[in-house]
Amino acid sequence: MIAADLSRRIRLGEDSTLELKRVVLSGDRVTSPHRNEFADELAAFANSRGGTLVLGVDDATREVLGIPLEGLDAVEGWVREICNDSVNPALSVDIRKLELPDAAGTPVPVICIDIARSLFVHKSPGGYFRRIGSSKREMAAEFLARLFQERSQSRVIRFDESVVPRTLPEHLDEELTRRFLREDAELTEDTLHKLRIVAADEEDVVRLTLAGVLLCTREPQRWMPHAYIQAVSYAGERTDVNYQTDARDIEGPLDEQVAEALHFVRRNMLVRATKVTARVDQPQFSERAVFEALVNAVAHRDYSVGGSRVRLHMFGDRLELYVPGALANTLSPDSLHLRQSNRNELIVSLLARCPAPAGLGRTHLMDRRGDGVPIIREECQQLAGRLPEYSLIDDSELRLVIWAA
Repeated sequence: MIAADLSRRIRLGEDSTLELKRVVLSGDRVTSPHRNEFADELAAFANSRGGTLVLGVDDATREVLGIPLEGLDAVEGWVREICNDSVNPALSVDIRKLELPDAAGTPVPVICIDIARSLFVHKSPGGYFRRIGSSKREMAAEFLARLFQERSQSRVIRFDESVVPRTLPEHLDEELTRRFLREDAELTEDTLHKLRIVAADEEDVVRLTLAGVLLCTREPQRWMPHAYIQAVSYAGERTDVNYQTDARDIEGPLDEQVAEALHFVRRNMLVRATKVTARVDQPQFSERAVFEALVNAVAHRDYSVGGSRVRLHMFGDRLELYVPGALANTLSPDSLHLRQSNRNELIVSLLARCPAPAGLGRTHLMDRRGDGVPIIREECQQLAGRLPEYSLIDDSELRLVIWAA
């Protein structure tokens, strides 16, 4: 949105997609608008069809007052802090610094915040809000229930087939996308629709689906900032920053995340050499078990849980993997090796076409037969003499422990 268009909208006043706020600073501290009320406004837009919030404009008079230049960065930081800490799940917004003419025609700085319709339902300090006309309204219980159903994976269209706001087909990387097509296939919109990596949103605009973003763009975290693997290696047997030996946030398409996370484990894994008749190297962890666990993590995690990422922690005696989301359907930690249920059918089907790293007993990342957990159990039993341990934390995160040899 260019400044002239924004000025025209401001002159017309607030509506269902525009909110204006005057900013008052005391030093570097924002004293108005109130932090919690501002968080409610942001969440209301995200829970509705999205909108724009302009800081530095009086909402009653529509007069452009601006923000002191020396306080601009402080206000921007205040907005980001509220998006991360006061809205649950954390809110992703676009923040732009613009100059608009004040009453005398002099350009003054303002901050423009664009909030897209979210994939999630956001709670703010005042509760659950939506935008109706030029004001926010707390959602009634029945409306909130419907909204949760619409935006959760319980709907007919699975969550990984949901459209991602602010994405467009041109954001697709051609090389990444073509690996899911026949060699002679043309990269047309119809082809992309059949692959389900694009779909039309409520306004009939073609957007990328969640699966399309995660596997067919170079930087999925641009739209899904929590879709990455946080890997940390510790020298001891407990989480202690003083004994941290390596750490990395692993981003990129899901198949690259798996490969890079496996490389991280290889780089930090101990290898013990034994010699009877010839030298034999015994790794600390089974690479095949780690590989299967990583693939399962990115394939089956709940991407609707905003602000949560897959966490990989290495210790001297074990490897821990934390995967966001409760178990799908009626699965339990004790039945994972006996039954199969896919949370993200489309992601699983696309990963089944991605080649696997060499030497791991697979040609592709997934085989769709549900052999991952049985392989992890068998590999761990052979190497460490102990079965892996699965457990649920607060019914919202799956924890896997792989014991060292």
